[in-house]
Amino acid sequence: MKLLDQVRNVIRKKHYSIRTEQAYTNWIKRFILFNDKRHPRDMGEREISQYISYLAVKRNVSASTQNQALNAVVFLYKQVLNRDLGDFGNMQRAKRPKNLPTVLTKDEANLVLTVISGKNALMAKLLYGCGLRLMECLRLRIKDIEFNINQVTVRDGKGHKDRVTMLPKQLKERLTEQLRRVRIIHEEDLKRGLGEVYLPYALSRKYPNAAKEWYWQYVFPSKKISRDPRSGKYRRHHANETALQRAVRNAARSVGISKPVSPHTFRHCFATHLLEAGYDIRTVQELLGHSDVSTTMIYTHVLNKGGMGVKSPLDMVE
Repeated sequence: MKLLDQVRNVIRKKHYSIRTEQAYTNWIKRFILFNDKRHPRDMGEREISQYISYLAVKRNVSASTQNQALNAVVFLYKQVLNRDLGDFGNMQRAKRPKNLPTVLTKDEANLVLTVISGKNALMAKLLYGCGLRLMECLRLRIKDIEFNINQVTVRDGKGHKDRVTMLPKQLKERLTEQLRRVRIIHEEDLKRGLGEVYLPYALSRKYPNAAKEWYWQYVFPSKKISRDPRSGKYRRHHANETALQRAVRNAARSVGISKPVSPHTFRHCFATHLLEAGYDIRTVQELLGHSDVSTTMIYTHVLNKGGMGVKSPLDMVE
């Protein structure tokens, strides 16, 4: 079996996402090409350090990109080749910038939301109203929306963790209408002999008919039926993220906001505006799904109190 096929097999056994699989195999391929196509078993810590340092020094990649490349290569050695590695103390690391997240005021956030239309508007409001990440929103299933208790369950979020957050009451009617449309699409797919959706882990083997069940369908399905790159089956996946990214970016530009705005900005706004409203930081931490409260603490530095809420000496003069 080819090396990259071995990598894919191990990744799938560990239930990593398709995006992680694509990223890891891409970095491993680059690592091999960088070393003149030598087999990784003939290389070690020195070659890995040289490659990762090259990314930082010559390619000028970000710290997160460099870390992803290192994680991919270490995964290859530890999980596929079963080789323990030493430390990488001599490796030159890319500097991680200490940037504060972009946060809109409540008025700015609502202004952007009023410009976005259709399904994208509903998704953007869920990002802001529930504190969801972009892919968490797109991967929502019918069963994750609990109208009776105003709750949204986020399954397998960052770090493979589940969490719950609130469902804004003002979105219930819009969501009900969205699900009505999805049911029509799903019933049409079933008539065509389709209607299957991707199921995580081994659920598709354990419950062979579950993939066609209504409650497993995506809240925001794709417009097209596509071929699953792993199983080869034709399914209706969730909507693509690029449409919402473009809609948010264009909306912010159209209302004259001079800040870099993306769908993730609404998650930052969710956290900051809750803290502004006086909610406890531990509560906000749980709603966001942060493992450590120190991650949530960054939002205390971007509360809309210019200059950290300190009064300038010039303004003290009467």
